[in-house]
Amino acid sequence: MKRRQPACRVKVRPSAVWERLNRLNVTQNQLATMVGITSGYLSQLITGTRSPSAEVRKRLQETLEIPIFDDLFVLEVVE
Repeated sequence: MKRRQPACRVKVRPSAVWERLNRLNVTQNQLATMVGITSGYLSQLITGTRSPSAEVRKRLQETLEIPIFDDLFVLEVVE
C-alpha cells in the first residue's frame, strides 16, 4: 500500500515582510498596491489565515526584492 505524501501549505514569514517594509520605507497598504492585491488580503497573508497563490508569491518576492523562497515563505505540513 502506497503512503500518501502529506500536503503542504505555503505561509508568509511575517518577520521577513516587516523587516523588508521597514528597509524599503513602504507601508503595508503601499505593498499591497505594488503587488496588485488588496490590503485586506495582504493582511490575511501576513497573519497566516490565507496562503498566497504561486503568482502572488512571485510578485511578493519581486516587489520585496527577496529572491530566495525560504527567506520569505515557510512550508507548513497539512494533515
